[in-house]
Amino acid sequence: MPRLIAFLRAINVGGHTVTMEKLRREFEGLGLKDVETFIASGNVIFTARQADTVALEKKIEARLHKALGYEVATFVRSCEEVAAVAGYLPFPGTRIDGDATIYVGFVDRPLDAADTRAVMAFKTEVDDFRVKGREVYWLRKARQAESPFKYVSLEKKLKIRVTFRGINTVARLAAKHGPS
Repeated sequence: MPRLIAFLRAINVGGHTVTMEKLRREFEGLGLKDVETFIASGNVIFTARQADTVALEKKIEARLHKALGYEVATFVRSCEEVAAVAGYLPFPGTRIDGDATIYVGFVDRPLDAADTRAVMAFKTEVDDFRVKGREVYWLRKARQAESPFKYVSLEKKLKIRVTFRGINTVARLAAKHGPS
């Protein structure tokens, strides 16, 4: 049975407070096994009988919408995929210090060349981007308040759904749950 990680949007942000125990119970209610959460921002690790991540995303979203009363966009990746994301160097030679941070945007479909050009249109002196498959890598070179980029703009322009995580969170998930 595959070990998977769900990245959930709208958990413990914007007035939506959800305990990790509640999330675990909802996932277990779907018949998912070995459910655990990782930090309180909507990262859920679990084992599933099926490997069809698109079907799992839909099942999880429907269950959480019913249980929580609002839409929770869900992005499921295998532990191997998360390890590959954590190991990818989208900005080689870039020094990450001070206010600079790399985020990974998990999107709901692979992005093609036209999508990649649309993502790159958001590039500024403060923000840089790379696209690889179903992930958008965002290098923010200043504090959040100094960045003109808002992920909602990305969703509207590309007609996709996305949730972002700091690369350190992704790396910690990969170290704990990646391939041995």
